[in-house]
Amino acid sequence: MTDQVKLSQYSAILLENARHYGVTDEDVLTAIRTGDLAALSQAEREHYTYEAFLSYAKEHGEELERAVQEGYRITFNTNNGLKNWIAITFDLKPGIDFNAAEGLVDGLILTGEQAEKLRKSLASNWHIADEIDTADGHKELTLRLRGM
Repeated sequence: MTDQVKLSQYSAILLENARHYGVTDEDVLTAIRTGDLAALSQAEREHYTYEAFLSYAKEHGEELERAVQEGYRITFNTNNGLKNWIAITFDLKPGIDFNAAEGLVDGLILTGEQAEKLRKSLASNWHIADEIDTADGHKELTLRLRGM
């Protein structure tokens, strides 16, 4: 068994942003293997550019290819970073679909599969403080910053 891939919050958000805007995992893998970022250009937005995506990952020893194929754990989540990662990854709107405050995310309703992805990806400085099964088979989650 191999260790779980660790990704910075920066790389995780860029990866999920690409997926959110329709870039397939195969296209992401091709970009990683060839260095040709053209396929990622459709996901570029004001704060999400891919110019440094591969060089940042290489410089920080991130295994992007394995992260795409096997999943990953974020090394550290900031409040805003976690809020943005949740919004992009699960196509949710902060303040509407979930609440995010200092050291707290609540009212987050996910499918079982989404909850599992969150559980596997969430940085260790956060934890799932509460999980309630909803009547329609979803999970309502409360996340807290450790130590708060």
